[in-house]
Amino acid sequence: MDDAETSGLAVPPAAAPTEPASSGLFPSPPPIAPTNSAPASAPVGAYRVLARKYRPSTFADLIGQDAMVRTISNAFETGRIPQAWILTGVRGVGKTTTARILARALNYALPDGSVAGPTIHMPSLGLHCAAIMESRHFDVIEMDAASHNGVDDIRQINDAIRYAPVSARYKVYILDEVHMLSTAAFNAVLKTLEEPPPHAKFVFATTEIRKVPVTVLSRCQRFDLRRLDADLLVGHLGGIAAREGVTIEPAALALIARAAEGSVRDALSLLDQAIAHSGAAAGAGSVDAAGVRAMLGLADRSRVIDLFGTLMRGDIAAALTELRDQYDSGADPATVLEDLAELTHFVTRVKVVPSVADDPALSEAERTRGRALATALSMRVLSRTWQMLLKGLAEVAAASRPIAAAEMVLVRIAYAADLPTPDEVIRSLGAPGSGPGGPTGGGLPGAGPSGAGASSLGGGAEGRGAPAGALGARAMRPPLRTATAADPRPVATGRPVAAQPAAPAMPTLARFEDLIALAAARRDIQLKTVLERDVRLVRFEDGHLEIALEPDVSKAAIGDLSRRLGDLTGRRWIVVVSSAPGQPTVRSQQQAREAEVKRGVLADPLVQQVLARFPGAKVMDVRPRVAEPAAGLPPVPEPEDDPGEPPPVDDEGAFGAHGYPDDIDDDF
Repeated sequence: MDDAETSGLAVPPAAAPTEPASSGLFPSPPPIAPTNSAPASAPVGAYRVLARKYRPSTFADLIGQDAMVRTISNAFETGRIPQAWILTGVRGVGKTTTARILARALNYALPDGSVAGPTIHMPSLGLHCAAIMESRHFDVIEMDAASHNGVDDIRQINDAIRYAPVSARYKVYILDEVHMLSTAAFNAVLKTLEEPPPHAKFVFATTEIRKVPVTVLSRCQRFDLRRLDADLLVGHLGGIAAREGVTIEPAALALIARAAEGSVRDALSLLDQAIAHSGAAAGAGSVDAAGVRAMLGLADRSRVIDLFGTLMRGDIAAALTELRDQYDSGADPATVLEDLAELTHFVTRVKVVPSVADDPALSEAERTRGRALATALSMRVLSRTWQMLLKGLAEVAAASRPIAAAEMVLVRIAYAADLPTPDEVIRSLGAPGSGPGGPTGGGLPGAGPSGAGASSLGGGAEGRGAPAGALGARAMRPPLRTATAADPRPVATGRPVAAQPAAPAMPTLARFEDLIALAAARRDIQLKTVLERDVRLVRFEDGHLEIALEPDVSKAAIGDLSRRLGDLTGRRWIVVVSSAPGQPTVRSQQQAREAEVKRGVLADPLVQQVLARFPGAKVMDVRPRVAEPAAGLPPVPEPEDDPGEPPPVDDEGAFGAHGYPDDIDDDF
């Protein structure tokens, strides 16, 4: 069965035109067929793969490329047909197919002569259609630029393009993978490409558009063929399966569409393979998700989510058991890590844009559990997990035993889920009654890493090295007050020490500015920036904050503000987002004050004289003026030393804050 018959199109009863023989780059013409015969077909009984059987033959058959189809259709309708097109996109999105459809539309003709020029309306098979779609027409020359990339190949085109087409309306040159041409070949085609004969057209296709010289791009109309969305691809595959008489589960179609990554040809090849793998035939058998998953070497999506959840809880034993079970079931370790990375990316997108979870290609379990994970996990944990998985994929690819490398990657991720972030460590060390332990690193609630001691940071004191934690706390604690000789700090040792009196309670915060100052003192720069830049105060009470947001700030960005304020102050906070306009932000008020001061300085006569004296000079900063004695008055005499008082402090030589004399030579 040939292409025309499988496409449902009949060959018109017209004799094929006689075409001269050729040699070299250009194919030989097909033999003259009888008027009532179709073009040469495949041997009887030969199977044609789905990617060829359902290859589009008209612009109406193209899916997912609406912008390109609309542009080309309007160009044909208005007669604004360019001399060259360049098509770019990933593999399997229809570049070569589109080039052949363009060649067919340019040369479409019927035996009765009713079509006088190029047209996109091709309801039936024309005189040249079958030969063009089968890549055997003498006037439509397809050249693989990967193997014909020299200047001699382009010279043949330049020599042959001067002659009129033999039987068609236009000579069409289709150059696939045009980015593989050499620099000399690109230079050789420039003149012909800019001013070709009226009967010649060029169609270029490439997957690497950045490698094509800009001098070539400027002479062509460029079309970027996009990947197909998963839901569109699922519908297309379902229609083809129905036409083939094969029953296939929607979940199996979703797996194939996800594995194809937007490529129609890859999806059809996988569908062909899935039908053969399941043994389904027309009217008998079906293709299920389990069979497709086994064919692709994928793990069950729900099991991937289970594995991700155990990692975020720090349950190493359960994570390793789940990985080993998936490995024994046939899943590739690298594929499992890729699925975990894809899930991490999905959860991160749901956290930033919650509407992502409404994708119809997702299962109900993925939507529900994805939203739950996005709510429970912080952005820092998700970013850290993503980076560790990417690094782990490279390790698994280079390892002699991929399963062992994958297990070590999961161990690292599970232990990292129990570690606090640096700002949480600093904030917990500055909180009243804090010890070496601190909050966990934002993973899911639950036990730390099982089967081993907990990590050296985060959690309780059990199983942790007290000296190491105490020394780390001492090194990272910000100085809260000036140390004195009479108030030495206790040195951390391995021996238990007497209980210290309880730290004083957190002072009452009377103003919003006090809260910002506290965040600055605790080194919580992110919280300080949010309070200064993103919120406008409506009402403030200790423990209650009513704010309005800046126009470019979303509620999701400050969704954990109440928790962060509680971590900062040790008290529960109620944060209300009001519809009232509120006061200007603290940062805008500060900028307004600085601008007012700067305007006053610019109005100063002395400053104006300096600016006039130095053209182009600008006032970059305004600082408070140092206090000076009034003009014409003598300096205030210093009081004489009182014999009963200690000598004055020499700031450059004395030790300590009290200025006691020392016998150490300051010049050592």
